[in-house]
Amino acid sequence: MIVIACPGQGSQKPGFMSVWLEIDSYRQDIEMMSEAIGLDLVKHGTVSDEETIRDTQIAQPLIVAASIASANLLNLDKAAGVAGHSVGEVAAGYVAGILNQTDAINLVNLRGQAMAKAAKLSTDTAMAAVLGGEESEVLAKLAEYDLTPANYNGAGQIVAAGLKSSIDKLIQNPPAMAKVIPLSVAGAFHTKYMEPAVAELTEFTNSITPSDPKKIIWSNQSGQRINSGVEYLDLLVGQVANPVRWDLCMKSMNEQSVNGLIELSPAGTLAGLAKRGMQLTEIVSLKEPADIERANNLLSGEK
Repeated sequence: MIVIACPGQGSQKPGFMSVWLEIDSYRQDIEMMSEAIGLDLVKHGTVSDEETIRDTQIAQPLIVAASIASANLLNLDKAAGVAGHSVGEVAAGYVAGILNQTDAINLVNLRGQAMAKAAKLSTDTAMAAVLGGEESEVLAKLAEYDLTPANYNGAGQIVAAGLKSSIDKLIQNPPAMAKVIPLSVAGAFHTKYMEPAVAELTEFTNSITPSDPKKIIWSNQSGQRINSGVEYLDLLVGQVANPVRWDLCMKSMNEQSVNGLIELSPAGTLAGLAKRGMQLTEIVSLKEPADIERANNLLSGEK
């Protein structure tokens, strides 16, 4: 079984889109999505600096647009399933046939704006990646400092979120055998601090008519399979203020005997986690156009 993985925030690098825009259909997709949301994704994917594309309001639509445009270069009919990490769940909804391209880009544009606004309401919040250590000890240390495990990424990675003062304490006093790395983000995503964004997203998703998934799609909530388009939207909105369980998505894919994974552009992060957390025989990361042929060969059962 071959599945598609859709990357989340933090996977974008300055200029990552330049080589892809040489493909006419890819450029057309990006330009159409740029026009739909009034944001120059071509500029942000080519010449904007790292600080600019780290802005949540730019990063989220940029990543999802790139994932959708690269997905459109694949023989998606031959993919059995899909999962997305955090904002990548929007692109996953497109790949699964739940959302059309216009609804997906409008949804992620609003999601980025709503989460940025929520972050400004609590400017004293932050996030940090905890690498290594025993999970039980890591979670105990987070609880000690009233921090939330916002992302369970698997492969020994948990992202902590909460008050900046508590994140600072965690950095100064990390769990045993663990390293804590502060993240350059606008706020404590996937925690209670994002609850103001939920109402805004709910209002928007109520205006969307989703289709039921045409492929297996796993949820970040607990790695479960999503059975309907309505369920997908409900989970997607709730995910904004709740932890991302990518570890459980990988566990579910392992249990379904997934043996090949293709990570959409901007690729690399999820492929790295999959190498350590899944039982795969083949992984393809769409880092440049040359990777498309290899990905389509994998989907076709060729090497």
